[in-house]
Amino acid sequence: MPVPNYPRPPFKPQKQSFPGRTEKMDPRPDHGEDSYVGHGQLKGKRALITGGDSGIGAAVAIAYAREGADVAIAFLPDEQEDAARIGALIEKAGVKALLVGCDISDPSQAAALVDKVNSTLGGLDILVNNAGYQKYFETFEDITLDEWRKTFDTNVHAAFNLVRLSVPLMTDGGSIINTASVQSKKPTPNILPYAATKGALANLTIGLAGVLAEKNIRVNAVLPGPIWT
Repeated sequence: MPVPNYPRPPFKPQKQSFPGRTEKMDPRPDHGEDSYVGHGQLKGKRALITGGDSGIGAAVAIAYAREGADVAIAFLPDEQEDAARIGALIEKAGVKALLVGCDISDPSQAAALVDKVNSTLGGLDILVNNAGYQKYFETFEDITLDEWRKTFDTNVHAAFNLVRLSVPLMTDGGSIINTASVQSKKPTPNILPYAATKGALANLTIGLAGVLAEKNIRVNAVLPGPIWT
């Protein structure tokens, strides 16, 4: 569909409590449900996508499934309904879908997630560290240490831990993709903790690429701009 045919901002102001629901957004985000056509580029591959119930993660999950990969998505338990919708689209593509509700910032839950992926899909070829937490702050003084830690625990520490847990499953090499942000290049003051984590994640990506090259594991990051998600 030509780009001008899609809804374009500015959109009316909307606010949801974290983590938010896709169905409550107006206009409804487009994840490629009716437009993406796969060509078998990932046939036989197994992928884990965090935050795969909505936004970028949902679009990636749909695309990977239509390219032939079995897909596991991790999501917060409160987002079960969104996850089920994406899971149905994955299965409709003729591949396996694994839905795991968990908090990836909890090391024990992250370990259980990777174990479940391994036992269900029989290994892992692709890890997409996409899940993230962001909060808007009116003033610098509003940023608490607890919020700072929560943002880093979700956006950086969890991503590294999932890499650590996933690498042993990539016995024939693999690919790790981290969702960073343009915020890593030009931080917006009101989302300083989020921007800082994305800078850290971009740097981590470069370091991991060097460390894991000998294992035939590619590590890359994407730096999106603002996304309606």
